[in-house]
Amino acid sequence: MVFEHLLTCVRGGGDLGTGVAYRLFQAGFPVTVLELPQPLVIRRTVAFAQAVYAGEAEVEGVTSRLVERPAEAVTLARSGVVAVLVDPAGEALPEIQPAVMVDARMLKANRGDTSREQAPLVVALGPGHTAGVDCHAVVETNRGHDLGRVIWQGAAEPDTGVPGRIGGREADRVLRAPAAGVVQSAARLGDEVTAGQVVATVGGAPLPAPFDGVLRGLVQDGVQVPAGKKIGDVDPRGIRRHCFTISDKALATGGGVVEAVLSAPQIRARLLPPPKEGADG
Repeated sequence: MVFEHLLTCVRGGGDLGTGVAYRLFQAGFPVTVLELPQPLVIRRTVAFAQAVYAGEAEVEGVTSRLVERPAEAVTLARSGVVAVLVDPAGEALPEIQPAVMVDARMLKANRGDTSREQAPLVVALGPGHTAGVDCHAVVETNRGHDLGRVIWQGAAEPDTGVPGRIGGREADRVLRAPAAGVVQSAARLGDEVTAGQVVATVGGAPLPAPFDGVLRGLVQDGVQVPAGKKIGDVDPRGIRRHCFTISDKALATGGGVVEAVLSAPQIRARLLPPPKEGADG
């Protein structure tokens, strides 16, 4: 890796966090991902977090693998594999000592566990954080003119509560749990579905597709969710390939993070590895 000496850490391996991790990896940075013990990831086919369930996950040719200890995560990341560690509170950060930490959890608020002291460069995605206060930079995640823009002072646009428009659909493309209970799929990701077709059950209650399209996202079978929880996504465009490739939004957001990393003075000064002992010059 070009920047093997500059370890990066992404908190949250969902679709946006994976877009960030993917772009950092492709730019030559070793990447670790911190996740929940039971991630409620919707777009599982493009999420490094899926390694928590499967042990390993591949997204567009980049492999992520679950590890048990911080030291393993560092070694694996520097070998060219995205390392996934179950660590929801970020307790491993002092041992990992990343040069860059990215909060990609999209919590819409700082819960007190993100600060500029966690790494030389701390970047946060979307609303809930303020550059210059609890992080060094914020990357805009709201679709539109400023998507992917790096903000060095201030905050991203407030959360609208409305999903971005895709194929003319907004809120109705999101699948929400009809009841509290365990999720059991009735269709596979990438399947064509029709309006009214049951794509999953939650606690035995059916969850129908709202319109014709492809099932782009659905949380892992067997997880327990509360009623009303966002657990899936139907794409009205009907293009199956989109279910297995990183979205434009995730790539744009990841590009913003790479810009922040390469332009931050505290990282630019460290882009070249230190000279080896005994080297001339």
